Amino acid sequence: MLDFRSIETFLWVVKLGSFRGAAARLNTTQPAISQRIAQLEREMGVKLLNRDHRVASPTPSGRQMMVYAEKLIGLRAAMVAEVGDRSAMRGVMRLGVAETIVHTWLPRLVKSMNEVYPNLSLEIEVDITPNLTARLLAQEIELAFVVGPLSASGVHNRLLADYPIGFLASPSLGLGKGRVTPAELARFPIITFPRKTKPYEVVREVFDRPELPPIRLHASASLATVIHMAVEGLGIAVIPDAIVENELADGRLQLLDTDLAIAPLTFTASWLASPDVVAVERVAELARQIAQSSLAVDEPALARH
Repeated sequence: MLDFRSIETFLWVVKLGSFRGAAARLNTTQPAISQRIAQLEREMGVKLLNRDHRVASPTPSGRQMMVYAEKLIGLRAAMVAEVGDRSAMRGVMRLGVAETIVHTWLPRLVKSMNEVYPNLSLEIEVDITPNLTARLLAQEIELAFVVGPLSASGVHNRLLADYPIGFLASPSLGLGKGRVTPAELARFPIITFPRKTKPYEVVREVFDRPELPPIRLHASASLATVIHMAVEGLGIAVIPDAIVENELADGRLQLLDTDLAIAPLTFTASWLASPDVVAVERVAELARQIAQSSLAVDEPALARH
């Protein structure tokens, strides 16, 4: 008799192209994956996978099987989500998160998930958007909160929030009174996101003017480091205002008044299309609600500075 575990195993072997990838995705061993596939082929009475090359590929019968496997796994996920209680959603969700989210509302999301989905565990990886995008496309994570939307084939995006970018400096730099010109900003090191990120490139372009001297652009993958450097007066941080609400409130940083305009960062929840995607979609929607409510709370506070 066919069981869902063997069908799900077959689906992930085909999607990932290897027994090793399926074993990692299903948190089991390669011999266990081989046994499930062998059992499924015995029960179906046909060969479902070609194992002649390094990449496992479906046979003609296997391609037919994939159509039904995706429907069955999708229906099972929908059934559990709609009929079962929330505690029925279990397992491990691999989540990739840009650091801006870590410094704003990620703790609230984790707390809410502990309450709403008590049997769902999280594996959280914090990295820059290009790296998280690559991991998402390689199916090494299921859900990513990144600067988006992502345009790759098969990726679904849900808008989370827009975060304005500010020029932030320690009062010790003496820049907090009146409008600060680009030339005055360029006198100091500019501290921002790491290379290969969209914010880094935007900041570099903003100061790429013939009338300005070459700027000293410091980049860091750690926003905590960027904030600390700015608080210590080592340069001007160009990062989202929302992540330094405490530093603005206690006067360690000031939001500078300047006519340099940088477009807000748009963050999305992004995931790959998959039959077993109901849990991912629900977490993405919960993240959207928390991000929007967090933004509504932060905006009045930032407006006072």
